Amino acid sequence: MSVRESVVDRWSEAVWWDYVIALLLVSAHVVAVRIWGRGDWLSWIESEQRVSLYGTAAGVVSAIGGLSSIAISIYLSSNGERVRAVRRHYQDELRRNWKALIVATALVCMGCLAAQGLDNPVDSHSARFVFTASMALAVMRFLRMLWLLDQMMGLNDRDQSEPTPRPAPRYDPDWRQRRTP
Repeated sequence: MSVRESVVDRWSEAVWWDYVIALLLVSAHVVAVRIWGRGDWLSWIESEQRVSLYGTAAGVVSAIGGLSSIAISIYLSSNGERVRAVRRHYQDELRRNWKALIVATALVCMGCLAAQGLDNPVDSHSARFVFTASMALAVMRFLRMLWLLDQMMGLNDRDQSEPTPRPAPRYDPDWRQRRTP
């Protein structure tokens, strides 16, 4: 097994990695803003514009998150041999990944709405960090969604495009006797 396959396998089996990576990204952002005073890209726009951005982001995340239902539909409607094998062997992992995508969509939208409520001229850092955390989680989960969608579509494509294998012919020792009149 290659290093790439090992990393992908670990990432696909444990959905909590997305939270860890998002937390690391947000922590790096907080450190950059608090210690070095750099990287606070949301401070460049006015509070009213930020509030609009938070609401728009919640809508976009909801729309894109809803696209995961397409991948679930492909998975559920596919009936090829490869897809059946994946269902047989990886049903728990797939269910966990699909559920994590839907949960993340709700969490990200709630984070964006919380940022809308927290953003004020007195303490706008809290809202911006909540928004940054929401977007980091959204990016990680959307990467997961795209990966799952690509994998399931690839399996479905191979099942649909390759001819179904013919069963191996059976040996029949009496075939000559039946063929002669």
